[in-house]
Order: sequence, then structure tokens, then C-alpha cells
Amino acid sequence: MFPTKITSKLGLDLEVQSRVLILTVCAAGIGGTFQYGYNITIINAPTTHIQTFMNETWLERTGAPLENNMILLLWSFIVSVYPLGGLTGALVAGPMAIKLGRKTSLLVNNVFVIIAAILSGFSRMAKSFEMIMLSRFFTGINAGVSMNIQPMYLGESAPKKLRGAVALTSASFTALGLVLGQVFGISELLGGEESWPLLLASNVVPALIQMVTLPWLPESPRYLLIDRGDKESCISALRKLRGSADLSSEIEEILAEQAAIEGQRAKKPWELFQNPAVRWQLISIIVLSSAMQLCGNDSMYFYAGYVFREAGIPYDKIQYVIIGTGCCELITAVTCNIVIEHAGRKLLILGGYSFMAVWAIVFMVALSQQSQISWMPYLSMTCIFAYILSFGIGPAGVTGILPTEIFDQMSRPAAYMICGSLLWFNLFMIGMAFPFIVEGLGHFCYLPFFVVCVCTALYVGFFLPETKGKSFLEISEEFNKRNFKTQTHENLWKGPEEIKSTML
Repeated sequence: MFPTKITSKLGLDLEVQSRVLILTVCAAGIGGTFQYGYNITIINAPTTHIQTFMNETWLERTGAPLENNMILLLWSFIVSVYPLGGLTGALVAGPMAIKLGRKTSLLVNNVFVIIAAILSGFSRMAKSFEMIMLSRFFTGINAGVSMNIQPMYLGESAPKKLRGAVALTSASFTALGLVLGQVFGISELLGGEESWPLLLASNVVPALIQMVTLPWLPESPRYLLIDRGDKESCISALRKLRGSADLSSEIEEILAEQAAIEGQRAKKPWELFQNPAVRWQLISIIVLSSAMQLCGNDSMYFYAGYVFREAGIPYDKIQYVIIGTGCCELITAVTCNIVIEHAGRKLLILGGYSFMAVWAIVFMVALSQQSQISWMPYLSMTCIFAYILSFGIGPAGVTGILPTEIFDQMSRPAAYMICGSLLWFNLFMIGMAFPFIVEGLGHFCYLPFFVVCVCTALYVGFFLPETKGKSFLEISEEFNKRNFKTQTHENLWKGPEEIKSTML
């Protein structure tokens, strides 16, 4: 009887632990990175309706219609103001995470979406397309904050053996948002002429779900102990997340990290550039965060409609086929969640960019031969899906969790500010530059993206250490071997304890 009771209690604790962790992941994700993916795609479906609305509004105001180039200019501004808001959100995310905490920052962040939903939902009633522009800016701020803070919150809350898989759910929720945005944007649902304001305002639903659920879940234990010095709250949060499992080793690890950074304050982004102790961590996130947008994955969506038309898919059916591209990213994101703790981070990123380089070459060849060979449009279509699959299996998700793993508690918010700023700035630049790249290089427009993929794969292969299954201090020591390489060679005669104290 006695062993049976112990086994039953242990099973119950594991069930409670799993339930709280899953709820934390879902509550953070639905109002977090889900919004990034959702708000990227919901603006695509009503493009024609919004442009018509702008023209009609201007005609009613001035008595003259807008010229076509002016309509395109205003539409470009509506699209480009989203990454501008994202850049703003990335810059404020670090101070928010430090001052308010990870969980509270995610909750406060929903205010931006609520404001955005009100503006876009009532824009047609108010006959103001300027409200749509302002709405997209606030939506971008929300996405910029959540893209930085959600993986930080989940990575700090997860047990070491599940840290990668849990933090990687940020990418899964982004992909889920992309797909649902495409689904709700079809003309039969909310993408019609009369319902597009509801489509743009529908992002308030995930925000409300998060505001109801997340307050009941624990704050990041590492933030509570290291940043706030509140050991009791840290233990309480760990109890909720881990059940009655032995917490001694995990608390000891957090205390060791606290001791290693004792007396330090939260770093500013520019201080990371001046600190030799994080030189290679900083180089790594700059390379990988830049490659996220410069690899050309988002530009594949630019070509999707054209390639699908060339393959003979009817125009009115293309919207359904494009949903398949979003489903590809979702499938690979979920697959990556499953395999990351077995395959490791390095292999997934290296494999992703290597396959993307191969498919970029095949895609350019297929585009150049599309008018000569009848089956080439089908090869082009295959390349689009394969490129997106390759991106989703590694780079899309793993890049976002690396700052959590390779920076300490005091540097992590600043590192995410740098990552987020690069991501949004490069998204804006690619959006502006890609039409000119297409015009200049024609069918070989993916040549710059091929170069980015090859260079990133080489960097990952030669310079990025594996972080799977390692504590934050172990990862820090791994980077210190490279950051202080000269110093390490000079001190080879020292004992292990002396070398360790030198690196810390």
C-alpha cells in the first residue's frame, strides 16, 4: 500500500507540474508572439478594400479622388508603420522586463492591442484611414514587446531539460497566428468588403484571453530571486511550476548565478558592446537575428501568388493555397519543439540555413526556366514550401531562445532589445529593398539571400557552441573560453579553481 501511495502522489505532482507549465506557455503565447504572426497576415486579405476605403474617404473630404501612386504610397505607409512600431516595442521591452517583471510586462503590453483594436474597428465609422495607420503602429509596439519578453519569460520559467522546447513555443504561436490570420482573412469569413474592420480589430480577442488567464500563473522564478532578491516568492513560483519535486539543485543553480553577478545592475544595450565578457554572445545574436530577416523567408510570400498562378491555380483559389504556406511553418515549428531537446540548437539552425541555401539555388533556376519548361512552375511551388519548411525547422524558433540561454540575468533584457531592434529594422529594410532587388536581379533575386544563408551556416558551424542540457553558468563558461582565449592560454598553469574565478 505504502509504495502505491507514493507512486500515486508522485504521478499527481507531475500532472500538476505539467498542467501549470502548459497553462503558462499557452497564456503567454496567445497574447504574445501569436499576435505578431496574426497581425502580419490579417492586413493582406483586405488590401483592396482598405485602398478603396482610403480613396472614397479622400473623395468625400476633398471632392477629388486620390491618384494611384498616392494610394500606393499611403498603403505602403500602413504596411511599413507596423515594423516601425515593432522597433519601438523592442526598445521599450528591456526596461519593461526589468522594472515590471516578465509576466506583468506581458499583461501591460495588451493595452497597446486594445487601443489598436478600437482605432481600427471604428476607422470606417469615423471615416478615417489615419486611424488604421495609428492602429498598426500600436499593434507593432505590442508585437515588439512580446517577441522579446515571451521567450525570456518562458526560458526562465522552464526546467533545464525542457528549456529549449518550452521557449521554442514562441515560434509555434507565431506560426499559429500566421495561419489563423490567413484563415480569418478569407473573403467568406472576415476578409470581405463589409467585415474588414472586424478582421483588423479581432486581435483584441487573444489580448483579452491573456489578461484573464496569465495573472493566475507564476512570475519567472529567476527574475524574482536574482532581480528582486525575493527568495520566498521564487520558491513559491518554483513550487507551482515543479510541484513537490526536489528544488534544491535548481535553487542552488539560481543562487550560483546570483552570486556570479552580485553587485551588478541591469545592463544597457550599449554597455554590452563595451563588455569583452559577452563579445562572442553579442556577435552570435547579431549574426543570427539579422539573418532571420535577411535570409528571404518572408520574401517567399511575395512570390507565392505569382508562382501559384503560373502553376495553373485559379485566382480565386490562391488564397486557400497560401494558407498552406502558413501551415508549413506551423508544422515545422511544432516539429522543432518535439526534436530540439534531442537534436540540439546548433544542428537545427545549421541544417535550416544549409537547406535554405540549396533551395534558393533551385528556386532561381526554376524561375529562370519557368517560361520555357512546362513543369517548372511546379518546381518553383515546391521550392516555396521547402524553403519555408527549412526556415521553420530551425532558424525561425531557435534564434529567439538563444539570448535567454547565452546571456546572464543582468544582460538578457538588453540582449533582447538588440535582437528585437535588428529584427524589426531588417524587416523594414527588406520590405523597402526587395522590389528593387527583384527589378535589378530578375530571376536571380535570391542570390543575396543565398549568400546570407551560406555565411550564417558557416558561422554557426564554426563559432556557435551547443547549449542543449547546459545550465546558464555552464553556457557562460563555454563562451568565456572564446571571450578570454588569450587570458586562458596565459593561465594554463593555474589550477581549475583559479581559472574559474578568473573567468567569473
